[in-house]
Amino acid sequence: MLNLEDGRATLDVGRKLGGLLRAGDKIALHGTLGAGKTTLARGILAGLGYDGEVPSPTFAIVQQYEPPETRIPVAHVDLYRIEEPEELPELGLEDTLVDGAMIVEWPDRMPDAFWQDALQIMLEITGEGNRRLTWTAGSAWNSRWPLT
Repeated sequence: MLNLEDGRATLDVGRKLGGLLRAGDKIALHGTLGAGKTTLARGILAGLGYDGEVPSPTFAIVQQYEPPETRIPVAHVDLYRIEEPEELPELGLEDTLVDGAMIVEWPDRMPDAFWQDALQIMLEITGEGNRRLTWTAGSAWNSRWPLT
């Protein structure tokens, strides 16, 4: 468990996590609206070298980031608006994992089996600006997570 005092702390954890990301990685970000999922994703992208603005992909659903702007290709995905499992194959998410990574907000819209070996992060609001970060790490993360 990590206690995050503010948005800056959330970004900092994300930056460290982005430095660990490699092709094939999946990060599932769980939490209520306003819990800090997009802020953490912004930090991860910064840790991958991206220095531009990172909008929430709520309306686009999938926002792709590619080298040279990032160290590896990464898809920032927001499944909040996905209502039926039949919509998921149209997003082409499996293709992203061939040479890139994926950061997914509202991952409960995907089948549980998809998240095997993923890093699943739960963010909870614990007070004004404060968050609690807990996780479940698949075996692909054994030597990389938790952060030291």
